[in-house]
Amino acid sequence: MNIGERLRSIRVEKGLSQGDIERRTGLVRCYISRLENGHTIPVVQTLEKLAGALEMPLYQFLYDGEKPPRDPILTGRKGNGGNEWGSFGKDARFLHKLQRYLARMSKEQRKVLISFAQKVTQRQKATAARG
Repeated sequence: MNIGERLRSIRVEKGLSQGDIERRTGLVRCYISRLENGHTIPVVQTLEKLAGALEMPLYQFLYDGEKPPRDPILTGRKGNGGNEWGSFGKDARFLHKLQRYLARMSKEQRKVLISFAQKVTQRQKATAARG
């Protein structure tokens, strides 16, 4: 699979310019051009940014087959049309931002954050049960 060709074809198909991708990812336009022309190979974080800019999950961006890929059932639930939360638009940008912040945190800091989130959730459930 040629990542550059895939990027260009999806970008053109969606009616986006390299400048649009630049604004959505923060990557400079000359780097996007180098990717599309096969002069450089992106790292996984860059691929995630590109998939987010194209408003598609990473697995779909990397898929190279005749038929469109099936959406994975990430939560085990059906009924949302295959659009998992965090796959598109504002939610995808929020999720990406959250991933960046979590990656910068130490293991201990992540434990504290998870503990805090669990306590907030427990309080919300208790409040909802009373009300």
